[in-house]
Amino acid sequence: MDEATASLDVENETLIQESLSRLIENKTVMIIAHRMRTVAGADQIVVLSEGTVAEQGSSDMLLKKNGIYARMVKLQTQSQSWVME
Repeated sequence: MDEATASLDVENETLIQESLSRLIENKTVMIIAHRMRTVAGADQIVVLSEGTVAEQGSSDMLLKKNGIYARMVKLQTQSQSWVME
């Protein structure tokens, strides 16, 4: 869903993600994404690195592990405040 929502403003992206969340409730869904925000609410996150599973778990668990997932979340969070001058 990253590509489909990449050109949307945050407000409309949020509305689409909320709608999708209602549609997929109580279903097994595989989400492939680059934006951590897209996968943050998943029950199980699998982080791939160089073609292998590097980390697996919930968002909270992976953040506590302070590995690849945590680093990606941190970088994406920091980039949201970037301003071009």
